[in-house]
Amino acid sequence: MKKSNPTTALALSVACAGLILATPIAGATANEFIDPPMLKEKIAAGKLAAAKDRLPQEPKIIEIAGEGREPGRHGGDLRTLMSSTKDTKRMVVYGYARLIGYNEKLELEPDILESYEVKEGRIFTFKLRKGHKWSNGHPFTAEDFRYYWEDFATDKDVSPGGPPVLMLVDGEAPKFEVIDETTVRYTWSKPNAHFLTALAGAAPLYVYRPAHYMKQFHAKYADPETLAKRVKEHRQRNWVALQYHLGRQYRNNNPDLPTLQPWILTNRPPTDRFIFARNPFFHRVDKNGRQLPYIDRWIMTIASSSLIPAKVGTGESDLQTQGLQFANVTFLKEAEERNDYTVRLWRTARGARMALYPNLTTSDEDWRSLIRNTNFRRALSLAINRTDINDSIFFGLALEANNTVLPDSPLYREEYATRWANYDPKKANKLLDGLGLEKRNREGLRLLPSGRPMEIVVDSADAGTEQSDVLHLIGEAWREVGIKLHNTVLQRDVFRNRIFAGTTVMSSWWGIENGIPGPDSSPRELAPTTQAQNQWPKWGQYLETKGEAGSPIDLEPAQRLAELNGQWATATSREEKAKIWHEMLDIYTDQVYSIGIVSGVLQPVIVSNRLRNVPEKGIYNWDPGAHFGIYRPDTFWLADAK
Repeated sequence: MKKSNPTTALALSVACAGLILATPIAGATANEFIDPPMLKEKIAAGKLAAAKDRLPQEPKIIEIAGEGREPGRHGGDLRTLMSSTKDTKRMVVYGYARLIGYNEKLELEPDILESYEVKEGRIFTFKLRKGHKWSNGHPFTAEDFRYYWEDFATDKDVSPGGPPVLMLVDGEAPKFEVIDETTVRYTWSKPNAHFLTALAGAAPLYVYRPAHYMKQFHAKYADPETLAKRVKEHRQRNWVALQYHLGRQYRNNNPDLPTLQPWILTNRPPTDRFIFARNPFFHRVDKNGRQLPYIDRWIMTIASSSLIPAKVGTGESDLQTQGLQFANVTFLKEAEERNDYTVRLWRTARGARMALYPNLTTSDEDWRSLIRNTNFRRALSLAINRTDINDSIFFGLALEANNTVLPDSPLYREEYATRWANYDPKKANKLLDGLGLEKRNREGLRLLPSGRPMEIVVDSADAGTEQSDVLHLIGEAWREVGIKLHNTVLQRDVFRNRIFAGTTVMSSWWGIENGIPGPDSSPRELAPTTQAQNQWPKWGQYLETKGEAGSPIDLEPAQRLAELNGQWATATSREEKAKIWHEMLDIYTDQVYSIGIVSGVLQPVIVSNRLRNVPEKGIYNWDPGAHFGIYRPDTFWLADAK
C-alpha cells in the first residue's frame, strides 16, 4: 500500500485495493511555534500556556501557496456585514475546521483528524491529534465522539428518530467503537459513500460534541435539581430541549459552547455587532510555526440586506460577498479607489444560476400529463433565448447551458451543457405541434387539450430584479411559440408548501448545488431522493417516508436515475462511480428534468487592499467550497496589523 510522504505540505488520500488511507504531515518542532502577540499578556501572567503546550503534538501545517499568497503575520480586526443575527453560523462555514475537509483542489484530506482510514468503503477509522484541545483548553478526545453517539444520537429521549439519515445505510446504523483515547471507528455492513463528504460539508455532519460541557445539561450526568434550574433559567421546556438549545455547533450562537473553529463567538445575541476572537487552541499552524489564525478578531455587523451594497461601497467591510449580486458590480467598482478595496469576480459553481423546474407530480391534471411528456420539456428549453438573457443581464459573461456540471468538473461533457439548450424556436414549434397543440386562441396562445390557454404560472421565492428580469425575457421568448408566462413571487415557506402539495406547475430556483463534482461526489441531486426537489417532490417524499406519503416513481427514465443513484452508493471504485455519473448526466439532460438558463455567473468579492492571501480567482460555492472556507480564511492577514 502506498502511504503519503510525511514531508508534503498537504495530507493525501490514496485509494488502493478498496482501502483509503489518509496520513498526517510532519509537524514543526515545539521550539518553532510562534505565539500571537494578542495572547502574550495572558501567557506572561500564567493565565494561558505557551503555544507548544496549547497545540496538538502534530498540528495541521498549512502550506500557503498560489500567486500573491504568502505566510503572514498576526494581528488586526477584519470587518464584514451580515443581514441576520442567525448569520453567526457563517463563521463555522468560513472557518471551515472539519474532521475531514476539502482542499482547494476539492480533494478530501484530514484536518481536525490526524489521519483516517477507510476499508471496503464501510469501515472508517479516525485518528485524533494527541494533545488537541477545545477552545476552553479541555482535551478533545474519543469521549466527545462517544458522548455524541451514546448520549445524543442513539439516546431515545434526545433523538427519538435515531441517528441522522447520513449515518444510516439502508436503515442500518453503524457499529461505533472507541479503540483508544484518540481513535474511534464506525462500521457498516455495506459501504457508506456519503459519510466523508457529509463530514466535509459547509453545514457538516457533527459526530462529536464537547462532552465535558454538555454533560451538565444531560439527565444521565447532571444533578436533577440543578438541571431543573438550568432548564428554567434558559426558558426551555425540558432538559432535552436544553441539549439542543445550548449545543448547536453549526448555529454558533452560544459563546459558552467550546469550539474547534479558528474564531470564538465572544458576545451573545441579540446584538447588531458580533465579535469573534481567535481560538488560542486552534490546531493549525503555518510552515514557519505561527499558530493560526493570523487575524485576531473577526467583527460581524448586522445590517439590512438592502443596505449592504451601499455600506460595502462606502468601505464598511474588509471582506464581503454576502448581500452582493452581479448587478452591484458597476456601483462597487466606481467606489474602489475612494474606499481602498478591490472588486474580484469569482465564478459561482452551481449547475445553474437559475433553472426552471416543471413539476412532474403537480396535481393539475391538464398540466401534469403535458409536463410528463419529454418533448414538451424539450420544446420549452429550445424556446429560451439564453444568449439574449446573458447579454442583457450578465453582460455576456455567464455560461449559456443546461442545469448540469460545469467545465471545471472532471465529469463535464459539452453535450450535457448544450443538449436541448440552443435557441431554436422553429424546432420548439414543431415539437409542440407534434404534441397536438396546434390550436390557438385569438391572442395566438396555444390551447391545452381541455381548451384552456397555455398560460404557465412560474412560482418563485425571490423578489429580486435579476430573477424577474430573466423570467420576463423567458416570457417574451415563449410568447413567440404560443405560451404565456406568469410569475408569482411567494414567501419562502409558502413557496415550498405549494410545491410539496402539488399546487405549483412550474417553479424557478437555483440549479444543482454542486456543479463541479468528481466521481466520488454524490449524484443524488440528479435522482428523486427528497421532497425538496422541485421537479418531482411527491416522488422524493415517497422515498423519504418509505412509501407512507407521496407517490411512487412512475416514469421509466426517473426510475432508472433512482436505481443508478443506489448503485453509486455501493460502488467501491472511482471508475465505476464515474460510469454511473455519466449515465445519470446523460439521462438527466436528455430528459430535461430541469431547464437551466445560465451558469457560472460572476460573484463580486470585495477585498480590502490591506487584506492579504485572498485568492485573485476562486470558485464561490456552498458545498463543496464553504464560500471562503476551502481557501482557509485563517491564513488571511492584514498588512497594517501591529
